Amino acid sequence: MSQSTPEARERGRGMDAHNAAMRSIRAENDASYDPHEPTRVWIDEDRTPDGVRDSLTVVLNTGGCRWARAGGCTMCGYVAESVDGGTVPHEALRDQVEAVLAHERAHHDGPCPLVKIYTSGSFLDEREVPAESRRLVAETFAGRERVVVESLPDFVAAPKLEDFLDRGLAVDVAVGLETATDRVRHDCVNKYFDWADFVTASEAARAAGAGVKAYLLMKPPFLTEREALADMVDSIRRTADHAHTVSMNPCNVQRYTMVDELHFRGGYRPPWLWSVAAALERTADTDAIVVSDPVGAGEERGAHNCGECDERVETAIEDFDLRQDPTVFEQVDCDCHATWETVLDEETGFCQPLAR
Repeated sequence: MSQSTPEARERGRGMDAHNAAMRSIRAENDASYDPHEPTRVWIDEDRTPDGVRDSLTVVLNTGGCRWARAGGCTMCGYVAESVDGGTVPHEALRDQVEAVLAHERAHHDGPCPLVKIYTSGSFLDEREVPAESRRLVAETFAGRERVVVESLPDFVAAPKLEDFLDRGLAVDVAVGLETATDRVRHDCVNKYFDWADFVTASEAARAAGAGVKAYLLMKPPFLTEREALADMVDSIRRTADHAHTVSMNPCNVQRYTMVDELHFRGGYRPPWLWSVAAALERTADTDAIVVSDPVGAGEERGAHNCGECDERVETAIEDFDLRQDPTVFEQVDCDCHATWETVLDEETGFCQPLAR
């Protein structure tokens, strides 16, 4: 990826030191990607307000998150998989949509009722996805039950959502809120917007007739395990008032990020799977659907425990996602649970994790 600088819109946002460091780290990436092929496509199951549905998840290959190109979030390496230059023409995005449909035909019996569309940035940002391409996506999936589109709060606007709503689709706007605590979002994640901006965007989405799905980050850098768990529980409870679904993303160590640099030097450990389970268990009484899909669970770069119990705890988390029953966590245990409790009690330095 070529060295980039903030555009006028991004200047003065975030922490200058974080942004400068992130731009330098991202510039180490020299990979290139085909603008005619989506970044990822897969089929899974997800819980929605209408129950569990088969889902088609799409990561379109766009020019990438404009905030990431300015520097961006300390943990996010997704822009490293984006097409260099900041934009992808409509014709290339049309080819990506055709490739998505071909994948679905090859791997699923009929159309999936739920379609989740991500860009590793903001689908509603017309620099990433032109209006013409957004309307093509809406038309392509008009016969489905529900569509989820990803966006930062800045770009949430009724006319963009109406491209989907006018076709009879239930629409959810997925916002990477990360935390309900502004200081953690600004200083640890280096995300520029405030809690109030998220609330405003969620109100605008609901006024247009769309739902809101919020993504929270479990254990950003510069927090101890106990601080991260406490912030997550508080964030889920606060966010549940503004979103029908809260998805907790345990931080994983991605290439070309500040978190990767810290992890390499022994200054960051991804969250324990016990912390993920504890956050889900402690917030199971909220009105929102609360789920988690730990990327890289059980691996050094993903949420993990001791290695012996990781698969069992991950299975319990998957079970909870579909059934929302916290008693699933009573069925898993391991000697390392006591180690995790010691870490919660004794770990005081964010850059000196007590266990790897």
